[in-house]
Amino acid sequence: QVQLVESGGGLVQPGGSLRLSCVAPTNIFTASVMAWYRQAPGNRRELVAHIINGVAANYADAVKGRFTISRDNAKNTLYLQMNNLKPEDTAIYYCNKWPASGADYWGQGTQVTVSS
Repeated sequence: QVQLVESGGGLVQPGGSLRLSCVAPTNIFTASVMAWYRQAPGNRRELVAHIINGVAANYADAVKGRFTISRDNAKNTLYLQMNNLKPEDTAIYYCNKWPASGADYWGQGTQVTVSS
């Protein structure tokens, strides 16, 4: 059974930091480009960042310079370090392979709320 388990979200003030983690099944993690996505209330799910070979990464313009994606292949774990958080970063964050669609399996996600 496919399981993607995201964690690390929470409530943080503007300017604060969070580190998200995602544990993925070996068959997905080792074979895939992995990514973080997010979905804010009333919005479509959007790509935040993806990491291509463990080194090369791409980011959405809205998070460039603030977020860093990384992966630990030995632990099948994907990370997202989020610094200088803004209220507009409030969303549920998901990890998955890239590309992924609504037809793919998605985990529960982890809620990030940025508010004073």
